[in-house]
Amino acid sequence: MSLLVVGLSHRSAPVSVLERAALHADAQVKLVQDTVAADPATEAAVLATCNRIELYADVDKFHAGVAELSTLLAQHSGVGLDELTPYLYVHYEDRAVHHLFSVACGLDSMVVGEGQILGQIKDSLARAQELHTAGRLLNDLFQQALRVGKRAHSETGIDRAGQSLVTFGLEQLALGAEVSDWARGKKALVIGAGSMSSLAAATLARVGVREIVVANRTTDRAERLAEILNEGGDVSARAVPMDSVSDELTRADVVVSCTGATGLVLSAEAVAAARGSVAPLGVDEAPPFRESGSAPAARQPAGSATDENCPLDLAPIQATPGFSVLGEAAVAGMAASELEQHAAWVDNAPRPQSSGSVATVLDPAEEAEAIAALAATAAVIGRVPERRRPEPVAEIPRPTPSLFLLDLAMPRDIDAAVHRLGGVRLVDIESLADASADAPMAADVDQVRRIVADEVAAFGAALRAAHITPTVVALRSMAADVVAGEIARLDGRLPGLDDKQRGEITQTVRRVVDKLLHAPTVRVKQLAAEPGGAGYADALRTLFDLDPETVAAVSRAEDSTTDEKDRGSS
Repeated sequence: MSLLVVGLSHRSAPVSVLERAALHADAQVKLVQDTVAADPATEAAVLATCNRIELYADVDKFHAGVAELSTLLAQHSGVGLDELTPYLYVHYEDRAVHHLFSVACGLDSMVVGEGQILGQIKDSLARAQELHTAGRLLNDLFQQALRVGKRAHSETGIDRAGQSLVTFGLEQLALGAEVSDWARGKKALVIGAGSMSSLAAATLARVGVREIVVANRTTDRAERLAEILNEGGDVSARAVPMDSVSDELTRADVVVSCTGATGLVLSAEAVAAARGSVAPLGVDEAPPFRESGSAPAARQPAGSATDENCPLDLAPIQATPGFSVLGEAAVAGMAASELEQHAAWVDNAPRPQSSGSVATVLDPAEEAEAIAALAATAAVIGRVPERRRPEPVAEIPRPTPSLFLLDLAMPRDIDAAVHRLGGVRLVDIESLADASADAPMAADVDQVRRIVADEVAAFGAALRAAHITPTVVALRSMAADVVAGEIARLDGRLPGLDDKQRGEITQTVRRVVDKLLHAPTVRVKQLAAEPGGAGYADALRTLFDLDPETVAAVSRAEDSTTDEKDRGSS
């Protein structure tokens, strides 16, 4: 087995990088096609969701495979390879199997235990089968991953630990209230009619919204989704074209957006215009927490101003104790050398003058020392990780939200600046990632991990045993040819044998050969199923001088049969 996976997810990369690297449907198709066209890979499949992009391939060379798959991911995502590489992870052979099985069980999801990933894995396999980029390895792998995921959900209580991203997002919108109480009687606008949007619409109907409006670029799909929702009888649903979103926004209480658009679907200006009574917060009225990817604007101490000579275009030190530099998130990903430049500038920056009330001014030496320490950390790990939000500013009263926005798209559909609008609450992928980091994990997770470990071992053993099967088949085929040749030679020497005598001799010779081959072939399959057993196939071919082309022909015949079966069942 030479299974290789190269990817990035919410666990390895900040949402801002995932958003830029997101692959639309056409890009996913081109990526798998280019992968199998590359030299090291013979099979390929891509698993792309709102919080992960992973490329699976069967490769014949590890290092060349990693280099090629990483390059292809960078090319098709549009993010430079140098920028993308620090966030990529690589799994090979059994570790790659373990990773996919864990993903299928929801252990690697943003919301642990959510089941939607199974549908996304199924879609990934179907796409690879349709494009003929999935051979025997990836077909077996993805189908087994689906079975493992279903087993985890049926045999454990992982469902108690997990939920869909939609449900989790609605819980965040509800601010601690019961979702059914919060949603009851509200009007919802769902933008998009794909799988995630359909799930969102169904979830909204289940929790008790009164009306759902579906907007989509393809009106037929929106109308079909509205028909399905109306069949439930508990909600009134209708479809509208995308150019009606602005009008519907004036009446909606809840908006859920998940489209494949590459640009923004809802700008902050459009939301403000649609909700005429919603006024944007002032510059000094930044919300007490950050709900999107951009860092808040710097708040300058009294009497200070941004110095244009700052090499990084950052504001002077703030008049509040503790290291900030616009908040740790503002320098996330910054190189050590850049931080050192800023440390040197801070040491010589003009100090703010205070008049009237006394302002707290940081010691420039302490500030420079703090930045230098952060630069040292960046030098070790390559970048400053975005682990914490900026230091919170003083909390100010906000209007009670009257419009709730849930953005489940990657890249984002809704302008992050919307969170600065009074009376509007925005929850997006980034805020969901922050919230899920503190979510408790159920005890059933340990049981699921044991299931994954057992299934990985069983899959590896089956794969290794299958690897030797063509060699065993070729050996038995060679033995059958030897028997046939000897029987033909016997007929020439003893032409007077009748059919009964000839049959008895033929059967006897075949039994002798079968008994001689039985124990070695059974034992070699057992040995091959163990870790490190791949070499037994080579030993068998060498000992019996088997023709490599005969073995390869058996493998091709088996792969062809497997492909036909998979296409028939998909």
